[in-house]
Amino acid sequence: IFSMFGFEDLFGGIFGGRGRGRGGARQRTAAMRGYDLETAAELTLDEIASGTEKTIEFTRQDECSKCQGKGAAPGTKPGRCQTCGGSGQVARGGGFFQMVSTCPTCKGTGEVITNPCSKCRGTGRTPKKRVITVKIPRGVHEGQAVRVAREGEPGRFGGPRGDLYVYVKIKPHEFLEREGVNLLANVPITFTQAALGTTIEVPTLSGPKKLRIPPGTQNGATFRIKGQGLPDMRSGYTGDQMVKVTVETPEKLNSKQRELLEEFAKTENGTSPKSKSFLKRLKKYFGGKL
Repeated sequence: IFSMFGFEDLFGGIFGGRGRGRGGARQRTAAMRGYDLETAAELTLDEIASGTEKTIEFTRQDECSKCQGKGAAPGTKPGRCQTCGGSGQVARGGGFFQMVSTCPTCKGTGEVITNPCSKCRGTGRTPKKRVITVKIPRGVHEGQAVRVAREGEPGRFGGPRGDLYVYVKIKPHEFLEREGVNLLANVPITFTQAALGTTIEVPTLSGPKKLRIPPGTQNGATFRIKGQGLPDMRSGYTGDQMVKVTVETPEKLNSKQRELLEEFAKTENGTSPKSKSFLKRLKKYFGGKL
C-alpha cells in the first residue's frame, strides 16, 4: 500500500531504514569532531601586566603513523560487521514499529578490524608529545583559559581536530596580592613612624616607589599609588596599587626606650580623641558607675 502511494522511503527511513538508502547501501558515517584538551600555564604578576608568550608541552593522542589512523594493519582492510551486516545500525522490536540505534560492535562504521595494527593495536591512535608557543594577553585572571584552535585530538571519519585550552594559574608574589585590576601591598611601619610621619619605600611591579606616610597614621590605613596596578583585558584601563600599613608595637624595650615611653604616657592622658570618646560612651552605658 505504502509503495503504491510513494511513502515507502519515508516510512522505511523512520521505522526500518537501518541507515541504508536505496538499494541497501550503507550511509556514510557522520564526521566526529576530536576531543578538546586542557593544560595549565603559571604566570607571574609581571607577565600578567605586560602579556607574554608561553611554551606549552603536552601529550595528545594523534593518528598512528603506521596505519594512518585506520587501525588496521598496513595492506589489510577492515571486515564487514556481523552484528549490523555493515549498516552501522541495529533495529530492536518487531512488527511495524522498530527502534533503530547505532551498532554497539562497530560504533556505526559498519566495519570491524580483523587484523589490527601492531603499533596502535587497532585504535588508530598513539600518544605524541607536542610543543607549541601560546600568546597570553595582558590582564588575564586566575582560571581563565586561552583557546588554541585545532591543537586537540584528531577527529574521526573526516571530522576536525578539537581545541586546546590553556588555563591560567597565577604564581604568588612575594609582596603583592591581586584585587581585580588593583594590587595590594601590606607594609609594616613602627608606631613612631605612624605618629610622627615618614617616607617609606614600597614594592611595585616597576620597582620600589617612595610613599609619604602622614603624621597620625592609624593601623590599617590604606594609601593609593595611581597607575601601578594591572590592565583590564577589555578596556585597557590600568588599575592602582593600594598600600595598607600595619603599625607594629615593639615586643621588647630596652631601659632607655621604656623610660621615654613612660614619660610620654604621663602626657597623653585625655589627648586621644577616640579614647576620650570611648570612655565617655562607656560611662553613659553603665550609668556613670565607672
